[in-house]
Amino acid sequence: MDTTNHHTLALPVGVTLDRYIMTRQTAFAYATGELSQLLRDIALASKIIHREVNRAGLIDLTGNMGLQNVQGESQQKLDVIANIRFTRALKNGGEACALISEEEEEIIYTGNNQGKYVVAIDPLDGSSNIDVNVSIGTIFSIYRRVTPIGTLAAREDFLQGGQEQVAAGYILYGSSTILVYTTGSGVNGFTYDYSLGEFILSHPDIKSPEDGVIYSCNEGNLNEYAPPIQQYVADCRQRQYSARYIGSLVADFHRNLLQGGIYLYPATRKNPDGKLRLLYECYPLAFIAEQAGCKISDGTQSILDIVPTDFHQRSPLFMGAPRMIKRLLSYLQQKNHTDS
Repeated sequence: MDTTNHHTLALPVGVTLDRYIMTRQTAFAYATGELSQLLRDIALASKIIHREVNRAGLIDLTGNMGLQNVQGESQQKLDVIANIRFTRALKNGGEACALISEEEEEIIYTGNNQGKYVVAIDPLDGSSNIDVNVSIGTIFSIYRRVTPIGTLAAREDFLQGGQEQVAAGYILYGSSTILVYTTGSGVNGFTYDYSLGEFILSHPDIKSPEDGVIYSCNEGNLNEYAPPIQQYVADCRQRQYSARYIGSLVADFHRNLLQGGIYLYPATRKNPDGKLRLLYECYPLAFIAEQAGCKISDGTQSILDIVPTDFHQRSPLFMGAPRMIKRLLSYLQQKNHTDS
């Protein structure tokens, strides 16, 4: 949408998301508005999901559907609803020619072959937590298509790699609903005011701390982690860091982004390639993290440098404050030196 330093366009806290997007767009003659509209379409769908999440217990939207998605995971009722809502919003919006979803096996065509963008989305991450009123989220990633406009989108449109994202974001449905996104020129957060029906700028120019005292991982799997990861976790305990793990990716990421910390989702013996999805979870959060000053890695390289080969490819993920990631990588590098 724009590549100019975002500090020249600082807007006050309290401005609406629509006004923010419009101001950022109209400041540049070459911005034609498609990406701006696409972000608005995603925001609209997230308002609907906010409504469904907040009344889920009243209209029987909690619980298991009795089905499995393409990941082999049990589908929750809200998974299905969120997938439908975001798909419908992107089809009606007209700017996306296709999308891929964590809930679907193949490309979902919108019928808008003139659209310039494709979207990868996890419509509702952590939805099993809805039954116990724990925060859940949506994660999305936007690419400019590489196939000719007017044709059907193809696999190569989605397998461009994390460095080619033009925008990415997440929506956290918790004590408040917040939308955080980047277009490659900083990270901004907008809190939903349901009385106005508007997202309001509440977290301008998010910058994560250089260091932190929070570590987030599933310590129940500690014995399944590689020895260097176990040693790093032991180091965190020795330093009396705070262990904070919600088990909802967006919520854990959001807390550590704002407060400073490290999020670890390593490979295990059961999942040697990692468990988090590269296109729907790792790439978009890594893009946001990098823009906010965090470091991101799969243990050997930046997440954004991984070459994708499959829509549902998985990866280990380490993401957080630069000094904490540097310390973690020093443990992993010691192992590599020992192995060699």
